[in-house]
Amino acid sequence: MSYDRWAPYVPVAERRAKAAREMKKLAGKGMKIEPITVQGRKIARTFWGEAWCSHLEKFSDYENRLPRGRTYVRNGSVCHLTVTKGRVEAIVSGSKLYRVNIDIAPLKANKWKNVRKMCAGQIGSMLELLQGRFSDNVMEIVTDRNTGLFPKPSEIKLACDCPDWAEMCKHIAAVLYGVGAKLDHQPELLFLLRNVDHEELISAELDIKTATAVKGKRRRLAGADLSDVFGVEMEDPIKPRQKKRTSTRKVLVRSSSKTSGKRAVRKKSVVKNNKKAFTPTATAVARLRKSFGMNISQFAKLVGVSPPTIVNWESGSGKLNLRQRSLDALNQVAKLTPEKAATILKRDR
Repeated sequence: MSYDRWAPYVPVAERRAKAAREMKKLAGKGMKIEPITVQGRKIARTFWGEAWCSHLEKFSDYENRLPRGRTYVRNGSVCHLTVTKGRVEAIVSGSKLYRVNIDIAPLKANKWKNVRKMCAGQIGSMLELLQGRFSDNVMEIVTDRNTGLFPKPSEIKLACDCPDWAEMCKHIAAVLYGVGAKLDHQPELLFLLRNVDHEELISAELDIKTATAVKGKRRRLAGADLSDVFGVEMEDPIKPRQKKRTSTRKVLVRSSSKTSGKRAVRKKSVVKNNKKAFTPTATAVARLRKSFGMNISQFAKLVGVSPPTIVNWESGSGKLNLRQRSLDALNQVAKLTPEKAATILKRDR
């Protein structure tokens, strides 16, 4: 057997220097170079990056081949990596520069619909989504091996122009890990890769036909309480304390004046102890929830309403027209400190 097709070994330092020169030439031709840089031994550090790598390592097709690329991605051999809709393109430094193309099938419509339905009302903001600050339930949904957001091996097509005959060479393995490292900084690229709109998870509204159907019949939303549609009472079971009005008292304080020798009388007003009532606007509700560091599901539980109700409140405009019990509940919650709110939520689990 002839081994003439294999290139001779080239030291890492020499490969790096050569790759740097080649990438500089490409940059000079107008190509935007996006290298993968890994600090330390850990390739991915955030929820999305770690979840990507962990997902791929679960499959027997990959678990024995992926480790070949760890050293390559750690030592900076992935000189360039871009993610577009359904495709990853990269340049990896080996004995020479090799081009890697990875095609990933779009997430099937029924899977995406199912993910949205199960996550309904549980992701409160774009920040929570991109930072991966979810409940355990949402994490299980989006990372599920078969029904989540990440692609299975059957949905991935691999190609590299190196002479290695293996379907997954070390250059491809390095690129797959490189995607995980890139998701650390740009998690939205996962949704672009799977051809779905991540903003659809924020409002997380159920399909209107599913949400309003009861025993095969559609229920009218007009004039109905939104929480009734989802089978959850709008009113908060917590009974707010009655406010005690403290009248303003005038206190006479007599003091001696050293300069005049005359006594002066000063009037001092006592500030009312009552805190100003909570004004229920969409912005105010969202601000209150975020001040507690809670997602929509957690805040809904604290207030005593359904998660879709909170979504509805926060997507409104101007002053919200709420039932008295809901307004009282918000007033009660608004008096809490973040620590107290967290304690109550934990106690009621």
